[in-house]
This record gives sequence, C-alpha cells and structure tokens, in this order.
Amino acid sequence: MLKFNKTYFGLTLLILITEIIIALYVRDNIVRPYIGDVLVVILIYCFIKSFFNTMVVPTASFVLLFAFGVETLQYFRIIEILGLQDNSVARITIGTSFAWMDIACYCIGIAIVGVVEKITRNG
Repeated sequence: MLKFNKTYFGLTLLILITEIIIALYVRDNIVRPYIGDVLVVILIYCFIKSFFNTMVVPTASFVLLFAFGVETLQYFRIIEILGLQDNSVARITIGTSFAWMDIACYCIGIAIVGVVEKITRNG
C-alpha cells in the first residue's frame, strides 16, 4: 500500500507551484476562483497517490468528500470560530466562504482525475 510514485509526486509539485502562482499573482474572475478550485482536488489526489498505491475510485471519492468537508466548514465559518480570521495562511488553506460553485469545481476536478486515469490506464 505504501509506495512512492515519482510521476504523481512530480504532478503534485507542478500543480502546487501552479496553485501558489495563482494565489499570489492572479486577480481575476475565472482562474483564481474556479480553476484554482478544480486544481486543488487534483493536487490532493496526486499527493495521496504519490505515497500510497490505492485504487482510483476510493482515492478520488475520499478527496471529493474531504473537499466537501472543508467547504462545509467554510459554511459554518470555522475560521472565525477558531479565531483565525487574521491568519492569512489559514484563510488561504481553509477558505472563508461557502459557495456552491466551489462544490461544482471540486466535482469537475475529480471528473478530470477519473477521465485522465481511465485514459492513461487503458492507453
């Protein structure tokens, strides 16, 4: 079950760098709010697959449920409850506001994972 995969790790680093660039430099109405959310679930999926030899569907399902959980915490304003509203790292990693569109973006990201995994495993 525990096995390092350099391909997934490389993808993790590439997506992480992309997410950091988006967070630091992109101020728009499409890439930052939507593409970033699509990429974050792909990032988490690749990170898990970097170290664990797990099946695609259970791993993708876990990542999607995790993302839904974080979004639910945003709905209940967990940042404010924990007193972290002035902590920029917490605000960036956990987020501050619930949005149904974020849920849709997470689903799109996991769908992309599923399609790419199917293509690369059959090809």
